[in-house]
Amino acid sequence: QVQLVESGGGLVQAGGSLRLSCAASGRTFSRYTMGWFRQAPGKGREFVMAIDGTRTRTYYSDSVKGRFTISRDNAKNTVFLQMNSLKREDTAVYYCAAREGRVLTGPRDYNYWGKGVLVTVSS
Repeated sequence: QVQLVESGGGLVQAGGSLRLSCAASGRTFSRYTMGWFRQAPGKGREFVMAIDGTRTRTYYSDSVKGRFTISRDNAKNTVFLQMNSLKREDTAVYYCAAREGRVLTGPRDYNYWGKGVLVTVSS
């Protein structure tokens, strides 16, 4: 069982930056692929980025390419999402998720979820 708690959300102007963190419980954090998803009002949950347990593979959505970066600190059981050059369309609730095994990008492929943090980008 893995429990995930996100932090770092908030209000930011377009063009600004935010860094989200996700702290995970448990002793086997490095076994899990960690993903970030987001859900805008009235829309489905969308894959953003993911990183495997050994930090050798990362995947990203084309919508965040070149602007967002995912990283993890296995010693601290934490995964990060650095978001730069934020746009209004990045406004959403951002969720951290975990799964055992290789990186996949579908929400249904992830077994554990945080409660989410709201990111609001103003013009």
